[in-house]
Amino acid sequence: VAGLAQAIALKTKLGFHNFTIFEKGSEVGGVWRANTYPGCSSDLDIHWYSLSTDLYPYWNKSHGLQPEIQAYWIELSKKYSLYPHIAFNTKVLSAEWDDAKQQYTIVAEDILSGKRTTSVAHVIISALGILEAPNLPYEIPGVRKFQGTSFHSAHWPGSIDLRNKRVAVIGNASSGAQFVPSISEDSSVEVVNFIRTPTWFMTVPHIPFSDIAKWMFANIPLLMRLYRAWTVFRFVAPLHLPKGDKALQKQRNAMAKYILDNTPDRYHSHMIPDHPPGCKRTVADSGFLQSLYRSNVTLNFDGIAEIVENGIITKTGKMLPFDVIVYATGFNGERYPVHVRGLNGTTVQGYYDAQGGPTAYIGTAVPDTPNFYLINGPNTGTRTSAIFIAEVQVAYILQLIEPVLTGSASSFTIKATSTDTYNAKLQEQLSRSVHVHCYSSARTNGTDKVYYPFPWPASVFWWFLRRPNWDHYIAVGGEKWLWARRIKVVKKFLKCSAGLMLLWSYIGLRSKFDMTWW
Repeated sequence: VAGLAQAIALKTKLGFHNFTIFEKGSEVGGVWRANTYPGCSSDLDIHWYSLSTDLYPYWNKSHGLQPEIQAYWIELSKKYSLYPHIAFNTKVLSAEWDDAKQQYTIVAEDILSGKRTTSVAHVIISALGILEAPNLPYEIPGVRKFQGTSFHSAHWPGSIDLRNKRVAVIGNASSGAQFVPSISEDSSVEVVNFIRTPTWFMTVPHIPFSDIAKWMFANIPLLMRLYRAWTVFRFVAPLHLPKGDKALQKQRNAMAKYILDNTPDRYHSHMIPDHPPGCKRTVADSGFLQSLYRSNVTLNFDGIAEIVENGIITKTGKMLPFDVIVYATGFNGERYPVHVRGLNGTTVQGYYDAQGGPTAYIGTAVPDTPNFYLINGPNTGTRTSAIFIAEVQVAYILQLIEPVLTGSASSFTIKATSTDTYNAKLQEQLSRSVHVHCYSSARTNGTDKVYYPFPWPASVFWWFLRRPNWDHYIAVGGEKWLWARRIKVVKKFLKCSAGLMLLWSYIGLRSKFDMTWW
């Protein structure tokens, strides 16, 4: 959906219409098109998990469900006439920069026919995010042996019928915690959830909006925006407050108490994580813990030794038969999934490898890769709205690409020194954070470089990207742009000087008047 946000901004902010969106799916919606598992919803207040330019008054609950979130993005795509710009069922295979022509050559493939096409672009904006490549745990012996039905939660089959089935769920993070309560509502579905590492939960009740509330949002000026602002304040303000060891321990105790108060006694010895809250993603509990009281739901902490044709053998040697295995095992964000080559043969993945994991300048630009920008790139993960983060990056990227689109410059490339300086500060901050105290999918190989979290509050992210520091970029063919920039600076100086002169004249006249009066 970040790509749609960028496309909307291109049209509304720059009046630019000559762009193509390559979409490997058959409809818009990104993660909200792909993830259709039962109970799929946002774990953040939906009024903040929507575009600031297009607030929607008719959300049914405080946290949107997958069908209505996708419908929201479909309606926006219609409103802004994005469909003519979208190449559906099309996967980008490669993009290579031609420095002489100052443009990329893009090779894309129709995933239905296999037909390949070649096109060119002066700018590429990558809006893949980190939820593009589902992670299957091939490290478990026998993953491919299972003869029943198995799938990742991001590829939930629409036609599957789980009634009277024994279902193994591997994984206990956000997705699993959402669909386990939903599929176990039918008592004929026997669910066993295999948990390797327990997770921290926080209560996130889904509060329905009444018809009166929806009417008020739609008809009372500024009310919906004030509600959104209050939501933002509730999330962002606490992150600016310093927390000492005592406050952190109090938070941990409160979260542990919540978990134990809402789970059966037989699981208490397994449910509290060893790692501190925040090291892994905290899971929004919208019914998972209460579902553990159902007779058809079981948690298994024995560990998986092997997957066989008809089930799972635990590390205690017990054989458990299953009809269905669902992998709620997250996504692989370590590797950039498209071959993108910039200057001097540098590729995005090659740069990641050289840096010990995904790395970028404020999560947005990569050295030696001209006119190439990332949305929701490395170290952009905050405890706030991913849509907000995307909007911040979209506004920043617009400032970078406007000179290129207007012909004032050919390309901009972030300097390696600027990227290194920024990331040295970022990684130093992360080294003193909670994120280094556990095995996590937000770290390269689980234990190495922390490549996903942003260590400061989201407001700091906005501050970093409020406008480009042009000294951090190398401009090519930017003579017109440079002169325009200088003229703008001179005009600003003259305007400020004129204002100061008028003020000084006014003060002088006022002083003279006061002296004459007395």
